[in-house]
Amino acid sequence: MNNPHPHLPAEGKCTPISTYRLQVNENFPFSAAEEVLPYLVDLGVTDVYLSPILQAAPGSLHGYDVVDHTHISVQLGGLEAFKAFSDRAHELGLHVIVDIVPNHMAVPTPVWHNKAMWSVLKHGAESGYANWFDVDLDSPILMPVLGKRIGQVLADQEIQLEKMVVPTEPQYGEQWVLTYYEHVFPVAKGTESLPLSVLIERQHYRLAHWKVADEELNYRRFFDVGTLAGLRIEQEEVFQATHALILNLVQTGYIDGLRVDHPDGLANPTEYFKRLHEATGGQWIVAEKILEGDEDLPSNWPVAGTTGYDTAWRLHALLTEPAGAMPLGAIMQNIAGDSPSSLPSIIRAAKAQIIDTSLAAEVRRVGTLIWQICQEDIRLRDYTFRSLIDCLRELVIEFDRYRAYVAALEPVSDATRAVVEDAAARARTRLDDDLDDAMDVIVALVLGDEVGSAGLDVSDERRREVMVRFQQICGAVQAKGVEDTAFYRWTHMTSLNEVGSTPEVFSLDIDRFHAFESKLQSNWTATMTCGTTHDTKRGEDVRARISLLSQRSKDWASLLNEMRALSREYRPAHVDGRAENLMWQTIVGTWGATDRITADRLTGYLTKAIREQKEWTSWTSSDERREQEFLKYACAIISDPQIIELLDEWCESNTDLLRSVILPMKALQLTLPGVADVYQGTEITATSLVDPDNRRPVDFPGLAQMLDKVFASSPQNLDEEKMLITASLLRLRRDLPSVFVSKDSGYQALPTSSGHCVAFARTLAGEPRVVTVATRRKAALDEIGGWDEVSVVLPDGSWQDVFTGEVFQGGATPATDLLDTFPVSVLKKIEES
Repeated sequence: MNNPHPHLPAEGKCTPISTYRLQVNENFPFSAAEEVLPYLVDLGVTDVYLSPILQAAPGSLHGYDVVDHTHISVQLGGLEAFKAFSDRAHELGLHVIVDIVPNHMAVPTPVWHNKAMWSVLKHGAESGYANWFDVDLDSPILMPVLGKRIGQVLADQEIQLEKMVVPTEPQYGEQWVLTYYEHVFPVAKGTESLPLSVLIERQHYRLAHWKVADEELNYRRFFDVGTLAGLRIEQEEVFQATHALILNLVQTGYIDGLRVDHPDGLANPTEYFKRLHEATGGQWIVAEKILEGDEDLPSNWPVAGTTGYDTAWRLHALLTEPAGAMPLGAIMQNIAGDSPSSLPSIIRAAKAQIIDTSLAAEVRRVGTLIWQICQEDIRLRDYTFRSLIDCLRELVIEFDRYRAYVAALEPVSDATRAVVEDAAARARTRLDDDLDDAMDVIVALVLGDEVGSAGLDVSDERRREVMVRFQQICGAVQAKGVEDTAFYRWTHMTSLNEVGSTPEVFSLDIDRFHAFESKLQSNWTATMTCGTTHDTKRGEDVRARISLLSQRSKDWASLLNEMRALSREYRPAHVDGRAENLMWQTIVGTWGATDRITADRLTGYLTKAIREQKEWTSWTSSDERREQEFLKYACAIISDPQIIELLDEWCESNTDLLRSVILPMKALQLTLPGVADVYQGTEITATSLVDPDNRRPVDFPGLAQMLDKVFASSPQNLDEEKMLITASLLRLRRDLPSVFVSKDSGYQALPTSSGHCVAFARTLAGEPRVVTVATRRKAALDEIGGWDEVSVVLPDGSWQDVFTGEVFQGGATPATDLLDTFPVSVLKKIEES
């Protein structure tokens, strides 16, 4: 497995050039996906990329809630249907990439769908699966499924003792179970004759009111989702059992690459990737690693890179007008009451809320471990639980990324140590001075440093656990506190609020963009890039529409004032300002000439958004009356004839401007360093929001017809233009794979005479082979007279535009010539005969 580049697949293994993500589910199984394959070949992709394919919980439409690692989903068609799909893909020249989920399994309803979890609930520590789950088996496993407190449930006789044949254990015939509506739980052998209340107490699990979970849950979850239980994938037995089928499909040639979901939840991601790399023979693997700010992917991970969020947010910021920051900030302050400088305090408040509520059990678990370590060491036992938990809480709040990478008995890098110590320094400013030494103890334990009595090894196992648990809770708090709370509260320009993004960077200058891409090319040449994913808060075209507000901020302020005045008569008395500003930006971001958001989609999204804000309503404590008032208000707005007319006028007046964002954004993503991913349906414009809105059915026959049309005649609208650009560039990548993803591919920034134009070359062995020239900030460009006297210096040689066929010569070339037909030009070097 010797590699010429440390993060490229091993010799003989597939290196994707582009991928196309398909969301397979019971409504779009393998057989339906197989029918789409000829279209994907025609589109130009090299690899088809599937959402998780293992058996998932009943009714799952995404596959991330696996219940059985030994079977391919029956709802998708099962193993033979997958093999037929893969065989057909390979016949057509496509490779197959599959998404896998090592971090967790579903706790389904009924639980027997998950044979491993059922066994642990039935047998406790004696179960053959006892080491599978990240759970404390010293006490009953909390099952927080009751709709009210257990005393009332018992009084109402809602829990029943029954006999049934458990479908995953038919060999045992009828067995005793406890039922609570749709829930079914096993009964420990020998307890079936006890009085019901005593029987319930004698199980290896504890039935409880759902509200108990946040404070007392004793198994690691995926973030704060109680129906997803963390796996101990670091155990060799668990790794082998949960990966056997996938690895068999890899080794037999049915799977050519893997995307790994949420590796930061694992005890030791580095060791996991080393094991997976070895088991796959050095296959192409990308990690769904969320990098914060300028954080780097750990260089010792044997992966090709990330899933592309790091490129996506920078690309959006590159095309954002910096002059719009202040006017949009003024709008936010007027409507939501938030100043442009208040994001850090909003993030801090959101993370603190998450720690004190939905993730309180996890934080308390780590705090208890630290306190127990201190209690057993004479030099540390004066640190009280309260002092330690206060320090831990502040340290997690101030931790500015998903995790540090610390492993027991391994040296800690200077960079990792700096991350932890910098967070501690910020935390200290929030604490009394007399807690400084308590913070020192926590930092030492987190980093695996010596602290306390030298040579005392009684708590070594607990110390190792602290190192792991701390890193796991940091990721959960970051995800739930920032992305799933603060990003719904912060409404400066909501398109900035994306997975892994840095919203305080309102706009990115060209030099910083080139520096990032050059570094990416050097270190992670086969990483993935994306515009839209199943996890993005908004699709790429919604972000593009919202980003227009930065270019026309004054006009937006006027339009917004007019629409608010028109809707004042039906505006509820108490509308939250953050929710309102988010609503207006959502409407304008999903208002297309032919694809306007519907009332059901808007209310579905806004319900999720306002509950994720967790201020005046939430998932666990909803204010249904006020919610309905707000949703009724939103629906009235998008059905108001006067407002509809204003929104239509806005769309029409911004047609060219929108075109100058959507088309360059797609072309840049498809020509920048990395493996370019296209999310299903985004080869044309789409108004998709967060899931489940982004999993709506795709009209593949219609897309195939459009694809044929755009190459037979000139495109007539933005959808057709985006299709032409996407297909042309995917085909170019397929024709010139080594230029885009190989050990010899490169990236070279090209000089331009204006900041309204970004240009770069993709090189092969140092020689420019493809050039991209894209428009940015068109509104400001138009104000200064357009492309007059702006030029781009093309490399030597003759160059042909892949969209128009026009030929250009190297040297200073007028931008107006390059960008006359489209707001982006991609040129292929004409090879001398």
